[in-house]
Formats: sequence, structure tokens, C-alpha cells
Amino acid sequence: MRRIAFAALLLAGPAFAVGLPSEMLQDPAQEARAREIGRELRCLVCQNQSIEDSEAGLARDLRRIVRERVSAGESDAQVVAFVHDRYGDFVLLRPPFNAVTAVLWGAPLLALGGGVLAIVLSRRRMRSALVAEVAPLSPEERARLAALELIEEDKRIS
Repeated sequence: MRRIAFAALLLAGPAFAVGLPSEMLQDPAQEARAREIGRELRCLVCQNQSIEDSEAGLARDLRRIVRERVSAGESDAQVVAFVHDRYGDFVLLRPPFNAVTAVLWGAPLLALGGGVLAIVLSRRRMRSALVAEVAPLSPEERARLAALELIEEDKRIS
């Protein structure tokens, strides 16, 4: 019986993302709004999940706060602003572009540019190494090379 109940919970998936059904709002429209808001807020513990996807205690508390504010009649922007005022830009999964987050938004471009620059410089070095002129052999080097070639030829014949 436990296995059946567990399988049912796994199949339900997102329906129980909030956790306990008692945590969900009674009004389906308000619950849907709360979930949409929760998908925009980052779990401060997990950091790569929204509060709707996280099972951390802090995420549960934030979900409760969001649902309380939605049921109190606040707009989506007011609810997000309330959480943002308390936790800062980090709580937003899509932080705004400003002086503080400019590095965050620009880091992928900087990394890409650095990679392209490294490839270009590496190719230039290889090309210049291939094009570099080879100095002709001296008479002593020619004699040594001829001797080595004779030794190798003798080894092949033997």
C-alpha cells in the first residue's frame, strides 16, 4: 500500500511541489498566481532552483509568505517587491540589469571573448612557427645526416 501511495505522489509531480496540500491556497487562481511568482524567486539555499522546485525549509517559508501575500490581495509585483526588498537581487532568478549585476550579465560575453582571443592568438603563434624559415645545414651537419642515413639503411638491409 505504501508503494502505491509513493508511486501516486511521484506521478503527481508538480501538483505537490508546494509540499503539503494544506500549504496550498484554496482558490485555484490564487494558487496558480502564487506558483508563477514562486517560479521567479530563487531558493537561497539551493541557489539553482526556484522556491517552487526546492524542498529546503527556507523555500517552504518563502512559499508560505508568497501565498499569504497573494491571498491578502497583493499584486504579483507587490509580492515580488516584498521578497526582493528583504533578500535583494539574489532572490530573483532573473535579476535586473544594474551596476551591481552588470558583471553577472556580462560574464558570459567576457568569457566568450576571452576564449575567442585565446584561440586567435594560439593560431597566430602556430602559423608563425610554421612559416619561420629553416636555416640551411652546415657541412658538418650534412655529413652527420648522411652517416645516420647510411646506418639506418644498413639496419634495414640486415
